[in-house]
Amino acid sequence: MPLVIDHLVPARAMCLADELLVDLPQRWSHSAGVAGRAADLVTAVDPADRDLLLCAAWLHDIGYAAAARDTGFHSLDGARLLRRLGWPVRLCALVAHHSGASYLAAAQGVVGMAEFEDERSAVTDALACADQTTGVRGEPVFLEDRLAEVLRRHGASSPHAAAHEGRAPHLRSAASRVQARLLAEEHLPRAKR
Repeated sequence: MPLVIDHLVPARAMCLADELLVDLPQRWSHSAGVAGRAADLVTAVDPADRDLLLCAAWLHDIGYAAAARDTGFHSLDGARLLRRLGWPVRLCALVAHHSGASYLAAAQGVVGMAEFEDERSAVTDALACADQTTGVRGEPVFLEDRLAEVLRRHGASSPHAAAHEGRAPHLRSAASRVQARLLAEEHLPRAKR
C-alpha cells in the first residue's frame, strides 16, 4: 500500500520531479521554470492552495518519465503515478488536466481522463499560465509564442494542431483570469492578503 501524502510540501514535489526526470534534463529544466513561474503567480490563488499550485507545477510533467509510462499520454500517466504513490487526489487531477490536456486527449483518442476531475479553478488557471509562459528549457516566454512553438514542434497535422482550436482559447482565458486576479490582489489592503 502506498504512503498517503497528506501534507503538500513543494520541496517534496521538487525531489520527486528531480528523481523521476533525472534522465530528461530538458523536461526537468522546464518543470523547474514552471515552478518558478508558479511562485510568481501564487497570489492569484487562495492562500490555502498555494502549496498545491507549487507542487502541481513541479510535478505536472512527470508523466514523461519512464517510471510513469502507462498510456503514453503524459498528463494521465503522471496523475496515475502520483495516485499510486499516495499523493492527494486533487493534485493528481491537476496534473491530469494541466494546460487543457483534455483537448489534446480528445484529439489523440485517449481514454481515462474521466478518472480525474477537471476542477477549472484559480489553481488550474495559474498552473496553465505558469506552464504556458515557460519554454521547453525553462525560459520565460509569451503565451502566444509558446502556442506557436508547440504547433511548429509537433506539426500542422499533429493532434496538437487538431486540439489547438479549442485549447488555445482555453489557455488564453486562463491567463486572462490569472492577470485579473493578480491585479485585484494588488489593490487589496495588505491586511486582507
